[in-house]
Amino acid sequence: MSKLTGAICLLLVSVFISSISQILLKKAADRTYENHLREYLNPLVIFSYGMFFCSVILTMLALKKVPLSMQPILESTGYIFVAVMGYIFLKERLSKRKLVGIALILVGIIVFSL
Repeated sequence: MSKLTGAICLLLVSVFISSISQILLKKAADRTYENHLREYLNPLVIFSYGMFFCSVILTMLALKKVPLSMQPILESTGYIFVAVMGYIFLKERLSKRKLVGIALILVGIIVFSL
């Protein structure tokens, strides 16, 4: 595996971690808390922001090898990850509009990656 391929995989892992973090924050937002401080200072929220931090570090490491022009293309996979995980874990509906959007993102990734 070349260094570029490894860095691309690292960037995709970073995007996936960020997507997991977004789902966890949505789960935390759906709960009720006894006060406003508890909304932000609870284990799930703190863990999610820690995951965001790890994602940022991984992205910075990946961008040492990945051309900056590829970063937005690969970063758009996060929309797909969040939509699929929302469907699986949050029981959100995948409407025709969302499916068309996911398809357009995939087409864009394929077209601009070539």
